[in-house]
Amino acid sequence: MKTLQKTLLALAVGSLLSVSAQAAVSYGNGYTGQPYVGVKVGKFDLDTDGASDPTAYGVYGGYNFDPNFGVEAEYVGSDDANYYNGDVDAKTYGVYGTYRYFVPNTALYGKAKLGVARTKIDGSSNYRDINGIRRTDRVSDSDTRLAGGLGVGYAVNSDFGIEAEYDIVGSDADLMTVGAHLKF
Repeated sequence: MKTLQKTLLALAVGSLLSVSAQAAVSYGNGYTGQPYVGVKVGKFDLDTDGASDPTAYGVYGGYNFDPNFGVEAEYVGSDDANYYNGDVDAKTYGVYGTYRYFVPNTALYGKAKLGVARTKIDGSSNYRDINGIRRTDRVSDSDTRLAGGLGVGYAVNSDFGIEAEYDIVGSDADLMTVGAHLKF
């Protein structure tokens, strides 16, 4: 990931996490809806021959309609990883329905999500052909498809939690992340 992209990502995350307004909504049925924002870091698992798995960085946000059901949107990009004397990077964004199951009398929960994600993988490799001429091959793969994931989380308090997830986000990409989110 380029320095400017990292700086913009850090500024966006900082801006989102600085929100302190109480935005919870009571629906009169004993449940309170609650929005949240978070950041995550992890690793893409690319099914691209010759490619190293790039480090992933992302932001996400969502809304819990009740303690169990919600919606979530995310964007995850990567740094450049090795690909046949060149580099490869990946990015994905998606929208999901989420379900959380809280283990009774604990702050632990399981999380499942199902939705649609668009994933793009770009790479280039440099080599010299049989005549010694420098060549560059480019590879690009993009798809939009059904995506989902499973994870576990821990509610540190009523407004802050941490999660670890494994997501299938594309036909050639899986994503393993840990993240933290802030409810407001």
